[in-house]
Amino acid sequence: MNTRLENIKKILDEKKAENIEIIDLTSKDYIVDYVVIATTLNPKHGFALLNYLKTDLKPQGEEFLRVDEDDDWTIIDLGDIFIHLMSEKYRIKYSLEEFLSTIGTKEV
Repeated sequence: MNTRLENIKKILDEKKAENIEIIDLTSKDYIVDYVVIATTLNPKHGFALLNYLKTDLKPQGEEFLRVDEDDDWTIIDLGDIFIHLMSEKYRIKYSLEEFLSTIGTKEV
């Protein structure tokens, strides 16, 4: 795992994000190389996680190209990495891990 991903995971872990998963899509035909998914405890926790990531990563040269945030799902675009901070309800509902596992597989 590269240093950037380790750093992102460390920040999320230290700030009590749950069920942190990193999905490597470098061998797939997808718009980013990696997707990080973490479960938030509540909306305030999600917003706090975003702020912790910005505070810790921006001084290291990380560029936040786009951030879409709401109470249940925050998406952070770092160019080659997407970070999804999701409520447990949304994580179950949208099952991103399952969707991402099907990328690049062709149905016959």
